Amino acid sequence: MAGLWRSYQAVMTRHPWTLQIITAGSLVGVGDVISQQLIERRGLANHSMKRTARMMSIGFFFVGPVVGGWYKVLDKFVTGGTKSAAMKKMLLDQVGFAPCFLGAFLGISGALSGLTVEENVGKLKRDYTDALISNYFLWPPVQMANFYFVPLHHRLAVVQIVAVVWNSYLSWKANKM
Repeated sequence: MAGLWRSYQAVMTRHPWTLQIITAGSLVGVGDVISQQLIERRGLANHSMKRTARMMSIGFFFVGPVVGGWYKVLDKFVTGGTKSAAMKKMLLDQVGFAPCFLGAFLGISGALSGLTVEENVGKLKRDYTDALISNYFLWPPVQMANFYFVPLHHRLAVVQIVAVVWNSYLSWKANKM
């Protein structure tokens, strides 16, 4: 395990942006597998690889770049490693970023699932508030610790590890018809 961590660190040093995006896409995919197998109990025969690939693509092309970029902007906007700075970052993240990100995630997922604009708007109206409230139960303490204890280049990975559970929920929410 220590060797795997050293390898991850070495790649992170040379290619931080690429590794963060790969990590995000992979863990969004893991979240979808957990959603299909443990929450929805589809079984392997009924597992939708297309859905897992779609969710991974959202992770690779949306979650990784957007969240990784957001953390860079946030670190420039609020400097320092104090508890006060961590609290400010968490509040900006949860009040400003999270509501927009969540709406975009659900909207992109619906569009990639083939929903019409009207169906997607209806799904957003039905699911967004519940997902946002659920977000507020999980993420503020996680982000407070993340912004206080974790260096910038590891924040996306830490969030995505915690987000395996969150991604399972989001995948279920995004694909629940």
